[in-house]
Amino acid sequence: MRGFGAWLGASVAMAALLTASVAAAEIPRLEKHGASARLVVDGKPMLILGGELGNSSASSRAYMARHWPRLKAMNLNTVLAPVSWELIEPKEGVYDFSSVDDLIADARAHDMKLVLLWFGAWKNSMSTYVPAWVKRDQTRFPRVRAQDGSTVEILSAFSDNTRAVDARAYAALLAHLKKVDGERSTVLMVQVENEIGMLPSAREHGAAADAAYAGQVPPALIQKLKAGGEAIEPELRDLWKRNGSKDKGTWASVFGADEAGQEVFTAWSYARYTEAVTAAGKAAYPLPMYVNAALNRTGKKPGEYPSGGPLPHLLDVWKAGAPSLDLLSPDIYFPNFNDLAARFVRPDNALFVPEANNASAPETPANAFYAFGKLDALGFSPFAIESVNAEEHKAIADAYDVLRQLTPVLLHAQGKGTMAGFKPRVLEDGTVQDAPVSQVMGDYRFEVGFIDPWTPKASQKPATQGGLIIQTGPEEYLIAGRGIVVTFAGAGKGPPLAGIDKAEEGVFDAQGRWVPGRLLNGDQTHQGRHIRLSPDQFQIQRVKFYRYR
Repeated sequence: MRGFGAWLGASVAMAALLTASVAAAEIPRLEKHGASARLVVDGKPMLILGGELGNSSASSRAYMARHWPRLKAMNLNTVLAPVSWELIEPKEGVYDFSSVDDLIADARAHDMKLVLLWFGAWKNSMSTYVPAWVKRDQTRFPRVRAQDGSTVEILSAFSDNTRAVDARAYAALLAHLKKVDGERSTVLMVQVENEIGMLPSAREHGAAADAAYAGQVPPALIQKLKAGGEAIEPELRDLWKRNGSKDKGTWASVFGADEAGQEVFTAWSYARYTEAVTAAGKAAYPLPMYVNAALNRTGKKPGEYPSGGPLPHLLDVWKAGAPSLDLLSPDIYFPNFNDLAARFVRPDNALFVPEANNASAPETPANAFYAFGKLDALGFSPFAIESVNAEEHKAIADAYDVLRQLTPVLLHAQGKGTMAGFKPRVLEDGTVQDAPVSQVMGDYRFEVGFIDPWTPKASQKPATQGGLIIQTGPEEYLIAGRGIVVTFAGAGKGPPLAGIDKAEEGVFDAQGRWVPGRLLNGDQTHQGRHIRLSPDQFQIQRVKFYRYR
């Protein structure tokens, strides 16, 4: 990508002049909090209880009119909505932000926030949301060439022209957001492109791509590998070691000439392109920005899935190649949510889940509790949120209602080791491992089970059950979710046995005050033997334990 540094510097400088600074307004930002990070909006931390719209929904205000009240009723506080390049720049250099303005106005009318998804050069690998003037000019904006010389409807990452107009449009969008929303912070974050990845091969071919592949691996990536040591993701670290841990050389010599090595080259190429777009946007309005990953199944080769995106085994390539990005985020549609989400929790990356299966999936609420409780997620968002039926609507609404009540406590606990999330581990093939799991928190050891003793086992669905425990005092805990049974014992020094001093169900009111309901020290706790959250409702229980011999 010849002239990248000079072009990027000029683009950033130009974008910085597009709008004046927003006086006395705090731009949404990410900040460290303990061992994690959180989103700060208007000076206050926020959890995103989100839902992502279907790809085409946001393009029609009339279509969305009937959905906004339903989204609000589901207790969402944020909607993730696509903004497509073809709508905002139908003619080159002529911008139409009416669709963006409509989204902002409707979100404000329903007291909700937005995360915008830039459908620019790529959406789900392909280039179908680009303007017609880009699609039709293959000389100026070349397509990817496969190894056999055929073209694919994917714009080349090696085109200076494509990168320049994509970044220019993105910067114009961010400048517009600053102008119309800089003092309101309706828009919290922006996703750069959508599920970037190469198909149907591990890397792009053609003259420009082949020349880049034959060139030297950039020193920045080599330095990342050398400095990272055992912290580098194991697949990338092992690939580098198998090929001699070289500190210089061509892509094929450093990472191997097979599909795995070619995918590293693809990841770097996409990351550098995305860095240019991101930097141009941030110069105009530095909102938090992220890219999302279309994940791969085990055993599939690069090209059999969208290769080169911000996948778990390529996170370090993206971190080195696109440092302006704030987050690398997973779109999780496979059953093994626990394992996949955990790969994106790193000292240099907080977890944000912009797509978590379809909103209709019955395990979605349990995944939300696990993401926030176990992995300190700053946000969670099921896909196609506007398409849910009445039963699915209720499950998400009830789960988000509990998470909304707990938000101040969750935000305080994140990154401090005083909170844990629980749900059965599900394998990639769908096998549910529903054995109880243990966790020590404070002076107590908790064992959380997912089989309810008062519900016929044949009718139980453990994958849909889960919850979290938050320590709020030396002996005080909040236990929330559905379908979990919690037993307890002493941990560390002191008497080995533990009992329930007091257990009560309740809610937090709008001011964050605990409003107790029933006292549960009798049959509901099996005479002090456990804390039980029924599989058929989400709830919060406030429990005080004590130790004895």
